[in-house]
Amino acid sequence: MTTLAVLIALAGAQGPDRFVSQFEVDKNNLVTHGKNDFFILEPEYQLVLEGPDEKVIITVLEKTKVVDGVKTRVVEEREFENGELTEVSFNYFAIDKTTKSVYYFGEDVDIYENGKVVRHEGEWLAGIDRARFGLIMPGVPKIGYAFYQEIAPPKALDRGEIVSLTETLKTPAGEFKDCLRVLETSGVETNERGYKTHAKGIGMVQDEDMLLVKHGYIDD
Repeated sequence: MTTLAVLIALAGAQGPDRFVSQFEVDKNNLVTHGKNDFFILEPEYQLVLEGPDEKVIITVLEKTKVVDGVKTRVVEEREFENGELTEVSFNYFAIDKTTKSVYYFGEDVDIYENGKVVRHEGEWLAGIDRARFGLIMPGVPKIGYAFYQEIAPPKALDRGEIVSLTETLKTPAGEFKDCLRVLETSGVETNERGYKTHAKGIGMVQDEDMLLVKHGYIDD
């Protein structure tokens, strides 16, 4: 089965045309440094979110990696449950310097148990096994816009749909208005769904039960 056929098959009852999977991008315009209203891709920028039992630290690293012929920025995510490290992922992003849209080129993943790496579930890279880059944050978001974030069937088919641009959210790091809210679903795990909220000039401020507790540049 071709990649497109798998994509259509896994799109489910909502239909293959609901989520955009082809992005008209001039790769010469993709760079490793920049930001739009809701996503900051600048080295040493960091977000820390915490929930009742969970914590995630997201750090834009100085490192870059060439994926599918494109130089991307490496963003590290360290996830904890009950204080124990459970996952470290290295995510690869590039931003279009003309449209400010941010594209996702894959991730390397280490899953931890008792302090040791036990598997690499969820890994994918654009350009390998017919995987293609997805969109993580449009430069000009619009309510109802639905898109694939990951296009690596059958392993990863995460999708996003913008459902609000006017959310107000109180977090330990402050109150944020006119936030963007995204409904995330999966073309692989059809029952999987969740919400993330992004604030202007900050980035992600909520991921399900986790709320922003700290943000800024590491040297500040």
